[in-house]
Amino acid sequence: MTDFTDDLRLAHVMADDADSITMARFQAGDLKVSAKPDHTEVTDADLAVEDSVRRTLSHSRSRDAVHGEERADTGQGPRRWIIDPIDGTANYLRGAPVWATLIALSIEDRVVASVVSAPALQRRWWAAEGIGAWTGKSLVKARPIHVSAVGDLGDAFMSYSSLHGWVEKGRGRGFGELMRSVWRTRAFGDFWSYMMVAEGTVDLACEPELSLHDMAALDVIVREAGGRFSSLDGADGPWGPDAMASNGLLHEESLEMLAED
Repeated sequence: MTDFTDDLRLAHVMADDADSITMARFQAGDLKVSAKPDHTEVTDADLAVEDSVRRTLSHSRSRDAVHGEERADTGQGPRRWIIDPIDGTANYLRGAPVWATLIALSIEDRVVASVVSAPALQRRWWAAEGIGAWTGKSLVKARPIHVSAVGDLGDAFMSYSSLHGWVEKGRGRGFGELMRSVWRTRAFGDFWSYMMVAEGTVDLACEPELSLHDMAALDVIVREAGGRFSSLDGADGPWGPDAMASNGLLHEESLEMLAED
């Protein structure tokens, strides 16, 4: 089995740099904000983090490709880093602490290692194939995490991001049915929902519209914690336009409910 320790160590270094940038600009009075063509917002912190990660990779992994949310793709080959500089930019702008930098490494279209760093929450999660999923600030200061053992939807705690997107994607009826079927729902949103699945705090999380950079780092952490990550059509991995993450036991039944209306 391939050892990804050096890649994880590098990802932690890049996450440390990202944390320094994002925390320095968080709630800053002179934060610069602009609108992208898709009407979402980007801050100077988003751009600075992605540029920082790309600079480090250009020196340390010059042969690797890079896909980021804010800049054009670079490089080619089987090894590709997938970056979301700030997942939860809307929260970042409003001063809510639920946002994170997502750094993932994929090889031949399989995510093999990642770090999710949420400095305002003082939390970090990471994983690599074959070594499990962990939470902690570094490779040596961490504890293992694992998904829950809840096997009945009636006992399940579900997290989601928003309601209106489900109707727009033609899955509103199924999402309503799923919400009524579980024990408890809360909209923790964005990366946090999926890290809670990995930790066993909640049992499933789902969203109707996402991009690769939103999902790549989450996928391997959920899988290495013992869960499953797929599209809403059941294709494993972060390659679809949407996501379902669960402890595995609830996955198929939840997907069936979320079939298109």
